[in-house]
Amino acid sequence: MIATKYIQNFFDEKDLYFAEWELIDQTGTTNFISNEVVIENIKCANVKEQNKIAEVLRKIDFVNGDVNDFLKHLAGALINN
Repeated sequence: MIATKYIQNFFDEKDLYFAEWELIDQTGTTNFISNEVVIENIKCANVKEQNKIAEVLRKIDFVNGDVNDFLKHLAGALINN
């Protein structure tokens, strides 16, 4: 459950700007998905997935990277799932 707490704190402390992406899924359908939707899905993910996501978030945070790039990547996975 440590990852769950880390993820909650991470997104509470980060003041991420709202981002929405227009992504095309594997079937060719256009999808609009925001970083807020992705974050909510992260918070609802199982512990194993949260641990993996938390690991990547720590790395991104350490190098002061753009979290929204990672969230966009996850959005692509969400629309194809």
